[in-house]
Amino acid sequence: MAAVLSFKRVCKRYPNGVCALNDVSFEVLSGEFVSVIGPSGSGKSTLLRAANALIPISSGSVYAGGERISDLRGSRLRSARRGIGMIFQNYNLVYQLSVLQNTLHGRLGYMGALSALLGLYSESDKIAALELLDELGLADFAYSRASDLSGGQKQRVGIARAVMQEPRLLLCDEPIASLDPSSSKTIMELLRSLAKKRGIACIVNLHQLDAARRYSDRIIGLSHGRIVFDGTPQMLDAAATERIYGTACENLMTGGSDVPENSATLP
Repeated sequence: MAAVLSFKRVCKRYPNGVCALNDVSFEVLSGEFVSVIGPSGSGKSTLLRAANALIPISSGSVYAGGERISDLRGSRLRSARRGIGMIFQNYNLVYQLSVLQNTLHGRLGYMGALSALLGLYSESDKIAALELLDELGLADFAYSRASDLSGGQKQRVGIARAVMQEPRLLLCDEPIASLDPSSSKTIMELLRSLAKKRGIACIVNLHQLDAARRYSDRIIGLSHGRIVFDGTPQMLDAAATERIYGTACENLMTGGSDVPENSATLP
């Protein structure tokens, strides 16, 4: 099976000298659900931004959908990004618009400039968006303003918008960091269900070790910009956890984000 995303010896060094990614190599296959864990400053967010070419890398190569996305520019990069959905910790919704309008924003990359500017979505897109909102338990809120929703509901709208892109790959940057335990469980279950049902590869940055163990097919552990663990949840034992976080497992609060900081803060 061809990889949906490939990192080949990727390094990212910022102008201040911080090396956020150091010789990182891995592949993600279609339908694979991968959690990336590590202390704050380990390079998790930098990895996701490099996967979507939101930041330039210093060396190595990133391939997405068979293209070397790290080298693409302009219209070719915009076209490649259509196949990569993004889900954010802070939702990134347009709060004065309705839930349905926010969901339909996932189709903007497929529309001409004038149609996108005027919001001239096709009837088939509108029907697909309403069906997706129903699948996510948001049908009753389709015409509500996004600002009126709870945090968990806002994140479900963010998921709907990303899935409307019909992506090969979903990149999720701390999608449950701002949510209560019940909403976090709902979001992780929805992400996994949607990804498996549609064959979408999914990479989720997490601080919550219990969520990574419960929902992942595979876990990648970062420390100081390097991959120090890459295996199944069953393989994430106390020794592996200590390699990732630099402290004994009993010192970690696995249900939340209270994990030790690296001594160096990375972007």
